[in-house]
Amino acid sequence: MRTRFIVFTMILGVAILAWGQGDPWDIARTTVGGKKVAIEYGRPNLKGRTLASLMQQLPPDRVWRAGAGPITVLTTETDLLIGGKKIPAGSYSLYMYCPESGDYALLINRDIGDSPDGILPKATPDRGNRPYPHFMDYAGEIADKEVARVPLKKVSAPKTEVLIYSFEPAGKGVLLTISWGEQAWTTEFQPAG
Repeated sequence: MRTRFIVFTMILGVAILAWGQGDPWDIARTTVGGKKVAIEYGRPNLKGRTLASLMQQLPPDRVWRAGAGPITVLTTETDLLIGGKKIPAGSYSLYMYCPESGDYALLINRDIGDSPDGILPKATPDRGNRPYPHFMDYAGEIADKEVARVPLKKVSAPKTEVLIYSFEPAGKGVLLTISWGEQAWTTEFQPAG
């Protein structure tokens, strides 16, 4: 009986911890020209909704935060060509432009986000100090800090319940694929030099 109670308590504790964590956090890692490149992001879950219904809720500027929870961050140790646009080594926030019709674009921005102070007074230690994206007014708040707006190519991919950023080798660089729901988009990361 005592063993069952201990096992039940452990399972309950793990479930509560997982529930409290919210959407899972992930890092897509690769190398380009022998240098590290990473995208840190929250993985929102569709939870029975459709991607189309979520995209209908975007603000008027049609810019989405490209993740969940803290801001999605691209960090590169080397200068890159992303979709043919030069991006210097450093850290950047990522957003997506999601028009009702037409091509999506990856927005690469120097702004590192808003302080979580006041937003998450009880945030978990691993997320509490990470900045948060600008939610409702990208154009009015940080569009002037945009480094590049990279067109994304829509591709077919298996349906995913959670948002996934992944890299695969492509020539001298890598291909970034962003997948969520029934949609996926790609762009190339190449060495700039």
